[in-house]
Amino acid sequence: MFLSSLDLIVLFVYLFGIIGYGLWMSRAKHKKASDYFLASKSLPWWIVGGSLIASNISAEQILGTNGSGYAIGLAIGGYELMSALTLILVAKYLLPIFLEKKIYSIPQFLKNRFDNRVRICFSFILIILYIFVNISSIFYLGGLAIENLTGLPILIGVLGLVIYSASFSIFGGLKAVVWTDVIQAVVLLVGGLIAAGAALYTLGDGSLLNGVTNLYRFAPERFDMILDKGHKYFNDVPGISVLVGGMWITNIYYWGGNQFIIQRALAAKNIKQAQKGVASAALLKILMPVIAVIPGMAAYALQADIGKPDEAFPWVLSQLVPIGIKGLVFAALVAAIGSSISSLVNSVSTIATLDIYKPIFKKNATETHLVKVGKITAAAALLVGMLVAPLLGMLELDQAFQFIQEFTGFISPGAFVAIIFGMFWKRTSAKAALWVALLCIPLSIGLFIMGDIPFFYRMTISFVVLSTLIVTLSYLDPTHSVDRKVDLRPAYVILGAMLIISIPFIIRIFTEDILLPIWIGALFLFMNGTCLYFIFTNKANNRKAIFLSQRIFKTDISFNIMAYVIIVILACIYGFLW
Repeated sequence: MFLSSLDLIVLFVYLFGIIGYGLWMSRAKHKKASDYFLASKSLPWWIVGGSLIASNISAEQILGTNGSGYAIGLAIGGYELMSALTLILVAKYLLPIFLEKKIYSIPQFLKNRFDNRVRICFSFILIILYIFVNISSIFYLGGLAIENLTGLPILIGVLGLVIYSASFSIFGGLKAVVWTDVIQAVVLLVGGLIAAGAALYTLGDGSLLNGVTNLYRFAPERFDMILDKGHKYFNDVPGISVLVGGMWITNIYYWGGNQFIIQRALAAKNIKQAQKGVASAALLKILMPVIAVIPGMAAYALQADIGKPDEAFPWVLSQLVPIGIKGLVFAALVAAIGSSISSLVNSVSTIATLDIYKPIFKKNATETHLVKVGKITAAAALLVGMLVAPLLGMLELDQAFQFIQEFTGFISPGAFVAIIFGMFWKRTSAKAALWVALLCIPLSIGLFIMGDIPFFYRMTISFVVLSTLIVTLSYLDPTHSVDRKVDLRPAYVILGAMLIISIPFIIRIFTEDILLPIWIGALFLFMNGTCLYFIFTNKANNRKAIFLSQRIFKTDISFNIMAYVIIVILACIYGFLW
């Protein structure tokens, strides 16, 4: 037992306090489905921002990225840093469209833009991903941390997390989740900074500054943000691809097409509150590598006696953090786990109820009935995730964070292509989007089986293939009307996507920076060129096309200032630590 009596008191006071607060927030009756699933669309910006951070930074972030920090170094922090820039792009270009369409879920957007087949197909895909990859892995990592810190069996830890998460997420809906999220975000930030400070303080013999200096002296190569091809973990963080290429598919899908993330912004009072909240979350993401990577790097420098990288953060907590404060940091870890599970459960409940149950089984269901079904599906998601979690231990995962990225990468290119082309190319048809939904997983599995290709590369290849597929099938689909002129403004967004994803990938093939045959680079260049030709010469519109006015992308001065600050900080970090 690594936690003292004082630590346990701090921990249980926090846990019961959050449960009590969550139940108190759950006391109101949900008269409408929007009350339960979208918190009555009443969230201010600071709730949106705090909830985004709390939902995102979970066990796979605290434990998984610290494990990758131990094994790889600061380069794994690229996920966090580039997420900040992605949040700005999502807030400016995707969020206004979602809010203008008054949607409650990503599958609903796909239904409105395409048809019910696309909606249901992606709904099933997302639910499987959330339950069998995200929820189960968070339970597994959380149970592992509890086992390492308290000696309790992993099954007991998982059961405790189920009870904690269920106490308010099932009955209170999104409102209870996001309001408890704000408290948990504060505890998470404070606890994470304490753990990082304790690790650096120990490494620096009583000085934080010396700790940073000694960490760099011990392993300067682990401060490289861009890994070279000879690096042991190049497949996990493949060099320049963290800035251009498949990384953008992961980021834009996660922050712009991921239900359990975007749902917070969809529940904001208005577009300005939503954008300001997302921008504040982006600023906090800049801070995340200090919490999610530095403790793992310090554990490596201190030559921690651990069996695998994912045990780095529990080792820091048990060995370096003082008694009493250790309980607070452990509470922060539980906060991260509980917050993400609650968010995922609420999103599974939203999609299962409103995007599968209602359109397939009961189209005329009352609002009260839908809320009841939502609670039942939330409980079912928790139960299935709990049962799957122990099975992940049989996989002998070295870095659970990479496990999540691998399997999310099977789905994200398809969702990314459907959303981006659905928004910004008016000719995109429902039939084409459906084929993208059906083929995205088999295509990714085929690429996975073919050889040892980094998952960033596989996602980029999938993006090129699926982009060509959606353009070709849409072009052949006769269900469209004809305009007098070509609208080029939306087309530039798709061009921008290709310039940061597939074009750099193709150039790297030609320069032999990526070891793929030159003919593949030539083929991909032809496919991209063909897509752009049809996009920029198109005069036909699908009957469900989205027509965008220029005013929709205007942002206020506070958002613009935060965006510029983030860009400058990122430029400095990568400029000094390339």
